[in-house]
Amino acid sequence: MIDAPQAASPRMVWGVAALLTALSDALQARFPVLTVQGELSGFTRASSGHCYFSLKDGDGQAAMLRCAMFRRAASLMDFSPRDGHAVEVRGRIGLYEPRGELQFIVESMRRAGEGALYEQFLRLKARLEAQGLFDADRKRVPPPYARRIGVITSAAGAALHDVLTALARRAPHAQVFLYPSPVQGADAPPALVRALEVANERADADVLLLVRGGGSLEDLWAFNDERVVQAIARSALPVICGVGHETDITLADLAADVRAPTPTAAAELATVSRQQCLDTLAALERQLHRRLEQRLDSASQRLDRLALRLARPGDTLSRQRRRLDLYGQRLGQLLPRVAAQRQQRLDLLAQRLGQLLPRAAAHRQQRLDPLEQRLARALPQQAGREAQRLASLAARLQALDPRQVLQRGFAWLDDGQGRALTSVNQLREGQALRAVLADGAAELTVDRLSPTTRPPRRKKTQGD
Repeated sequence: MIDAPQAASPRMVWGVAALLTALSDALQARFPVLTVQGELSGFTRASSGHCYFSLKDGDGQAAMLRCAMFRRAASLMDFSPRDGHAVEVRGRIGLYEPRGELQFIVESMRRAGEGALYEQFLRLKARLEAQGLFDADRKRVPPPYARRIGVITSAAGAALHDVLTALARRAPHAQVFLYPSPVQGADAPPALVRALEVANERADADVLLLVRGGGSLEDLWAFNDERVVQAIARSALPVICGVGHETDITLADLAADVRAPTPTAAAELATVSRQQCLDTLAALERQLHRRLEQRLDSASQRLDRLALRLARPGDTLSRQRRRLDLYGQRLGQLLPRVAAQRQQRLDLLAQRLGQLLPRAAAHRQQRLDPLEQRLARALPQQAGREAQRLASLAARLQALDPRQVLQRGFAWLDDGQGRALTSVNQLREGQALRAVLADGAAELTVDRLSPTTRPPRRKKTQGD
């Protein structure tokens, strides 16, 4: 306490530290040891081993208690706490004097069942998994050398800075397209869905990065929204999701083609390191040099061999001459033998032909004798039949001779020009005609025409 001036009123004035100490003593006296049940939120474990988190009211009330659990007590836990877990903590309440904040010093923690928000997460995860949105066979491999990268995140968040820094370091040639969207709060899910749709409609990028920094389960809940998960599954572009820290897992991570533990890791998975590309190019260059040297060495050796052969053409001619002489000798040795063999074959063929010809002639003569006898018998018979046929045809021809008809008293009438007249309708009075008789012809003139009237034809009746 600070002593008040003597001239002032007798009221008490507290110093800040004294007041906080008095309040801490009063709380410890009033609440020595407490057991509190709630839902974990914002759980983190520091490198020192201490754990810091908040307890949220499990009934949905807007109440939160900041907690600290030191390394000794944290080492005694038999499970790994995560956001959304419902727990029971035992400890004492106090004031953290450097900041004047109320906190609960946890001495032990045990599970009290899953929290309501975490239970909702598990139910939604099971339903979406049954729809096949998390199946491995539908996930695509992002292009290894993406030149255009789309980033969906808050324009004011630290995740965007981390991504741009990683891309500038690993792939400075890559072009980055930002599709800004809030990543926390009630407006975040529809905004994220719209950003995914816009990115697919424009098709500016080869791959999309959906990123956000760390936070509690409530802070990351937008990435557990079913609308966002469905939009990721519908995306025609590959999606790499890097939300929160390595221990944070959202439904968006499970639906994405690739899950990255952090936003920086998402940028690294979307690109190939510039140094790695340079190393690959250097290795290819060395391999190309080796291949070229091998080809040049092989061509040089072949050229040397050809040059040696071309430098001494006399040797080649000598070898060819020796080969020709050898072939001539072999040919001189072979020709007499070949001629003798041919002569033997010809003699054998002539001998066989001499044996075969008499037999063939005798066989043919045997066949000709019966044929000759048959021909001698058939000729007179055929001649008689042909003579009878000629006599019959001559008699028929004589019977059809018009002169035979004229000898019986008939005459042939024509109009003087050889056209036969068969009807009075072809005649007219005073017309000159010619009548051909058996022994000559007579010139006639038509004096009168008397057509013959034919009797009318009787009609057939039904009884006929």
